[in-house]
Amino acid sequence: MALIHYITQVQFEFGALRLLAQECARVGIRRPLVVTDAGVRAAGVLQGALDALGDLPVAVFDQTPSNPTEAAVRAASALYHAQGCDGLVAVGGGSSIDCAKGVAIAATHDGPLTHYATVEGGAGRITERVAPLIAVPTTSGTGSEVARGAIVIVDDGRKLGFHSWHLVPRVAICDPALTLGLPPRLTAATGMDAIAHCMETFMAPSFNPPADGIALDGLERGWAHIERATRDGSDREARMNLMSASMQGAMAFQKGLGCVHSLSHSLGGADPRLHHGTLNALFLPAVVRFNAQAESVRSERRIERMARAMGLQSAEDVPEAIRDMNARLGLPTRLSELGVTPALFPKVIAGALADHCHKTNPREASAQDYERMLSEAL
Repeated sequence: MALIHYITQVQFEFGALRLLAQECARVGIRRPLVVTDAGVRAAGVLQGALDALGDLPVAVFDQTPSNPTEAAVRAASALYHAQGCDGLVAVGGGSSIDCAKGVAIAATHDGPLTHYATVEGGAGRITERVAPLIAVPTTSGTGSEVARGAIVIVDDGRKLGFHSWHLVPRVAICDPALTLGLPPRLTAATGMDAIAHCMETFMAPSFNPPADGIALDGLERGWAHIERATRDGSDREARMNLMSASMQGAMAFQKGLGCVHSLSHSLGGADPRLHHGTLNALFLPAVVRFNAQAESVRSERRIERMARAMGLQSAEDVPEAIRDMNARLGLPTRLSELGVTPALFPKVIAGALADHCHKTNPREASAQDYERMLSEAL
């Protein structure tokens, strides 16, 4: 039986940030901990959120690293308790939102965070006691504002997923105006992250026609507007459509992801300096080629349908079109440009085989398959 679940309340419009205090009142948050990072503070976006919160007593944790860690979750949880907070407001990209989801667990559940990781059988241990969360994305990439999962590097160095419907933010405030100041490279990397989500969820084999439709429409929006948003950050139409593509890719997460994310999670855990969206963009061409042989992908002509959404002539054009897009956006086109060498392959392959996304790829990948995909991306 397929589980089809949609999802949370979304406020989506230019200027939606003004609704933050109203939404806190609606979900019962009276003393929020705002989880963000130093870049969001420096850009002035944090102050905008604090202004929108009005007279509410607020604590701020602004030390979220680029890849959220269990140590950061602990520090933010300690502040949550010290300040008597009763809910969370995440303001930032996927890292801040995922860090806040980690806090939502750690501040209300006993034991180490690893106990609640999906690969450790922890999804069922996450209960309705999680702290309520409002998510305010400032990038158009992960879509974590409407997703049930979070990715955190735990103390033993693994980059693990945490999944529960209890972790879905009570409301997502999607204000494209917050992305107008993003620099081109970050716009490109996070935008390709959103496109990867739309493509991988569409290829995933679970039966979920609503998610398929949302993902395919998100791919069309993202592919058509990512270059415009990267070239002209003030292009409001492009920013709006790219933020929608990000949200839509995550709405389809419930189908599962696949080898792109298995590899990027594993490599990102091995070298936390690497940007998740950039890794997804680099792995996409090899994984699309690999998945094109999957029975479900071939019988439902999924690569052809993605090609049409991307304005391409045939399915065979998709992998090279992605590589060409990466180049036009100024992103790396090879892992070697990031300093990755074959010496890392055994560790990355082991991590990919153990990753929660490995099981939902439309074609089962062996260690040898992962080695070929890594070599192709190198």
